[in-house]
Amino acid sequence: MRSEHVEPLERTAIDAAPDGVLMVDAQGLILKANPAMEVLSGYSRAEMEGRSVNMFMPERMRAKHADLMAGYFVQPVARPMGLVRQLQLMRNDGTMVPVDIALGHCSVAGEPAAVVFIRDMTEVRRLQDDMQYQATHDSLTGLANRWMFGQHFEQAIQRANRSDRPLALLLLDLDDFKGINDAHGHAVGDQVLMEVARRLRGALRAGDVLSRLGGDEFTVLLPELPSLTHAQQVAEKLQRLLSAPCRLQGCEVSLGASIGLACYPSDAQDTETLMRYADMAMYAAKGRGRGVWAAYEPHMSQALAEKNQLHDRLKQAMDRGGLELHYQPQVAVAGGGIVGVEALLRWHDPELGPISPERFIPVAVRSGLIQTLGDWVLDTACRQSAHWARAGTPVRISVNLSAQQFRQTDLVDRLAQLMAQHGTQPDMLELEITETEAMADPDMAREVLLRLRALGVSIALDDFGTGYSSLSYLRLLPVSRLKIDREFTRHIMSRPDDATLVRAVIALAHTLGLPVVAEGVETEGQLRFLRQHHCEVFQGWLYAKALPADEVSAMLLAELLPGEADEATPRYA
Repeated sequence: MRSEHVEPLERTAIDAAPDGVLMVDAQGLILKANPAMEVLSGYSRAEMEGRSVNMFMPERMRAKHADLMAGYFVQPVARPMGLVRQLQLMRNDGTMVPVDIALGHCSVAGEPAAVVFIRDMTEVRRLQDDMQYQATHDSLTGLANRWMFGQHFEQAIQRANRSDRPLALLLLDLDDFKGINDAHGHAVGDQVLMEVARRLRGALRAGDVLSRLGGDEFTVLLPELPSLTHAQQVAEKLQRLLSAPCRLQGCEVSLGASIGLACYPSDAQDTETLMRYADMAMYAAKGRGRGVWAAYEPHMSQALAEKNQLHDRLKQAMDRGGLELHYQPQVAVAGGGIVGVEALLRWHDPELGPISPERFIPVAVRSGLIQTLGDWVLDTACRQSAHWARAGTPVRISVNLSAQQFRQTDLVDRLAQLMAQHGTQPDMLELEITETEAMADPDMAREVLLRLRALGVSIALDDFGTGYSSLSYLRLLPVSRLKIDREFTRHIMSRPDDATLVRAVIALAHTLGLPVVAEGVETEGQLRFLRQHHCEVFQGWLYAKALPADEVSAMLLAELLPGEADEATPRYA
């Protein structure tokens, strides 16, 4: 049978088809090929017709295909596309093209024939490969993404089980990456991430797995290690590589990373636990300073369990009224009278006993409870201030603002609402912000503080001397007084440098027209020093520790002279 036996209508339809079409007889000879098949195969129609369809297959596959074709003609059944994967067609130039086929059957001049539709899948395969790549790789750095890393991790654990060789997981988090974005913009931040990926990739073995989990967090999987010492050496090597600055878009950017290390099987035997342990180690490294690596140690799990317990108990205490404010008197150095109090948070847990703010405040910050906690403190202080005013013992209450509170967009509105709700006199409320927080963004700090001052409250700059204030900024901040950090006050009698700093802070404050409050005063000698250098106010255990509100109320009443209880005047320096 030859192509002329094909009916004219069939020939027209075949020639117009966008896919390659072949008509093949029972012996596998090509009766008809359409123009699309010429383009797909690189053969002319004359070169194809009359030859075996096996011409499009490598030599090794021809015998198997002949058997399949013979079977088809024994019981011909139409077959749609999509049933055969990874099918390829060999072109005239020897290159292979991914294709898909559909089969139909007919008769030509009374003899059985097959109609083969052949579709070029090159573009489809490319799109599929692109989609697969995007689903498994980070779009910025080209590294394996979180999902792909998880697949590699599971496989590495299985191989380690069979080979009995250890593996290690490194979790890397860039130091102060937010600062890079803030200072130079996100475009430079993206370049930094790409540079980090390049440095890490160049330092690892071919079989190691590097991924970007998201943000500025990377992981390195070190399978089949000769020893765990090798993992430590890799951590140190990566630390050195990332500590070198890089120059991007005309600016030099300092790099650095905190690295956590966990090992299989010595630390844990499953991926989830290893990941958690590496994360603990990484946070331990961050706690030790910039550019440090740390290996997981069992006590880290215990510390995390304690933090989780503190978080849960703290949340219960907040929900059930288990917190209270105590108030530490602020006392005039010259006259000895109470001129204000500082509100300090106290927590006595029924099971854990008294828990210091140094333990639970960091937990509240990390868990996000600090904003709710800070709002509760403001609410309680405003209520207490109004109560003391109604009792005839008005006294200024100082409240510490957390960094998170200070950055809340509704802080000013919320404070105004609380003061109106409780009837709090604005001049009886003082807000304390640390010097470090104020100097983190002086322009933003000035804007927020001016809005707070407009409510009538006063502002104290807390922990002065521990940060790096610029005098040009400091004089622009609407601050009512400076507070000297207790770490300097504590040692003014034994450390000449601290004594010099305290004298300088007092002199600076007075130059700016600001009174000074010294914290942590515990001895008569410290008080004499402050009096000698004209510090206005002190607070500390020399006078009183932080006390419950009712005890402070008794102290305030005791200070009133006979006949003044009905017309008490505000007590502030």
